[in-house]
Amino acid sequence: MTLAAAGLAAVMAPIAAAQERGDPVVAVAGGSLAGSRAEQVEAFLGIPYAAPPTGRNRWRNPQRVARWTGTRDARRFAADCAQQLFPGDAAPLGTQPSEDCLYLNVWRPAGAAPRKKLPVMVWLHGGGFVNGGSSAPVYSGTAFARDGVILVSLNYRLGRFGFFAHPALKAEGGGGNFAFRDQIAALQWVKANIAAFGGDPANVTLFGESAGGISVHVLMTSPLARGLFAKAIVQSGAGRGLTDPTHIPTFAQALDAGRAFSAPLGRTVRAAQLRALPADRVIKGLNMAAMDVADYAGPMIDGRTVVEAPIDAYRAGRGAAVPLLLGTNSMDGLPFGPDKDRLFAAFGAQAATARRLYDPRGDRPSPAVATDLFADRYMNEPTRAVARILAPRQPVWLYRFDYVATAMRHQWEGAPHASEIPYVFDTVRVRYDRATAPEDLAVAAQLHRSWVAFARAGPTALAQLGWDRLTPGSSALNLITAQGRTVAPDPLKTRLDFIETTRK
Repeated sequence: MTLAAAGLAAVMAPIAAAQERGDPVVAVAGGSLAGSRAEQVEAFLGIPYAAPPTGRNRWRNPQRVARWTGTRDARRFAADCAQQLFPGDAAPLGTQPSEDCLYLNVWRPAGAAPRKKLPVMVWLHGGGFVNGGSSAPVYSGTAFARDGVILVSLNYRLGRFGFFAHPALKAEGGGGNFAFRDQIAALQWVKANIAAFGGDPANVTLFGESAGGISVHVLMTSPLARGLFAKAIVQSGAGRGLTDPTHIPTFAQALDAGRAFSAPLGRTVRAAQLRALPADRVIKGLNMAAMDVADYAGPMIDGRTVVEAPIDAYRAGRGAAVPLLLGTNSMDGLPFGPDKDRLFAAFGAQAATARRLYDPRGDRPSPAVATDLFADRYMNEPTRAVARILAPRQPVWLYRFDYVATAMRHQWEGAPHASEIPYVFDTVRVRYDRATAPEDLAVAAQLHRSWVAFARAGPTALAQLGWDRLTPGSSALNLITAQGRTVAPDPLKTRLDFIETTRK
């Protein structure tokens, strides 16, 4: 056998093995992928969309994937991004985190022909930009693929790996918002490769929850993401700022945080020293329970990827003019913070009004007041503000999810942050297992059907399902409850009007 023939045989052998098992094989820019098939869905997992961000690539923008030889096994998730795990995570991971983590996953209907032009949805997970990953079972794309949509989920760098500025990196041109650059690189990969899976690169819906929803706002307003998606969904992603509705760190402030982080290394720190730090040192002290630290700035205005607050871009007409579905949950806050008297006192001259709206009888416990105030300040009012700004310019639908799983009604007064996710993905059985009730499945079927319809045909499809499009001056929203989806005046309008006055 000649050397060339031997090389060809080595390349073809894995393909033949995959075909013998009945595994689907797809060719993308980096090489061939062998996925898996279960019933009527094919999954391709752990696909690299950028080179590993390790060694010399740590704190650099995502680099091109090197071509691989043979057929890459795409039947298992790759590692999620390095993080300090958070035990209360609503979407626990399915892999062990690693710094080598820039991978994505694709689910498609079985046998989808190349260039069939199926609708595509790209999911950005939440987790406060410090936790989360695409391997969480509740994020399975099986139901979307079953219903004719290609679902893509992805990892992006977290914590200081994803958001870090330092004078030593600035000298190399480091921008700081590496996580957002990862997301853009993944969308570019989708645009270049999704047709091979049967997807339509011109019909991509970007959607995300919490930090993923904030990311959607960033990408809708970033000059670097123009033309990479045609529709968007924001689930509990606010929109006034990034992680804080009133303040976004500047690049200079992020540099100060970077200096504080590197202080133990000495007064003059080189990029090579930073890249040699153990991953455990980089993630130390950061998770959903501990993010407010002096040596971590989080997402920042860097002048390239993020040039302004999303709401400022929207006001000026600089956001992507795409159909937008956005909303929150009925109990979208966090029950942490000072006692309610201190919370009300922070409103100064408006303290009495705040008390009347959030504790009218004076008998509400402080955690309940804190939850509502957080939800209104960080989620509900910013979401409404963005929707009202964009409604005169582009198709916008505003929703609130107010359904509580049957098994959780003894514990939850409303729908907590992230609780809508298993209904969107139709994975409520994964989330609640044997406690899943028929009513839970019915709500999941309805909500999932709406997301699928939006991905397929946007405004036309939602109109056919009876969704109410937001119009200028309207206070109505689409309420999702145990009785189904109804259109009604916002029950929180008076509270949100008050919060809006405190912004001025």
